Amino acid sequence: MARYFDVHPDNPQRRSILQVVELLRQDGLIAYPTDSCFALGCQLGNREGIDRIRQIRQLDDRHHFTLVCQDFAQLGQFVYVDNDVFRAIKAVTPGSYTFILPATKEVPRRMQHAKKKTVGVRIPDHTVAQALLAELGEPLLSSTLLLPDQDEPMTQGWEIKERLDNVIDAVIDSGECGTIPTTVIDFSQGEPEIVREGAGDLSRFS
Repeated sequence: MARYFDVHPDNPQRRSILQVVELLRQDGLIAYPTDSCFALGCQLGNREGIDRIRQIRQLDDRHHFTLVCQDFAQLGQFVYVDNDVFRAIKAVTPGSYTFILPATKEVPRRMQHAKKKTVGVRIPDHTVAQALLAELGEPLLSSTLLLPDQDEPMTQGWEIKERLDNVIDAVIDSGECGTIPTTVIDFSQGEPEIVREGAGDLSRFS
């Protein structure tokens, strides 16, 4: 059964956040809120966690997993970013964007795109997600919580708990989440290529 954490959206209780981080460090898989919609997340080195996300979402090896980072210092350890791309990304983060970039050696091969050797990265503008990342001290390997039989992500923590009770370890609920996933922009070739139009404003990249 998944543990359920009711967390304040603006002042997340540190005790709850620490308990979730402990679950993550024990190879747990969680559902947590972001500034776009709920996401599934686990630690970077959690091989079983990656497999569980693939299973829940029925993903193939072309799927781009995302590293949800606390800040730019963390993001820079996992992807190669030149100065022009850095400035473009810096201007819109934190925010509802995912950027696809070439992965460094710090990124496990299993979570890189099979052919391109790229990975998604983002810095969320969400108090609870940021509190979680601060305590964890490393990025969360994540994927939007969109189930194969659904057109839109679930927005309620209790609904996720009910549906995924036996396949995840915890749900963090800080109130209703959105249904629009992040805007995805591929910078792996240097120029911005819009992969998915989502919650992030596209005007800066058009």
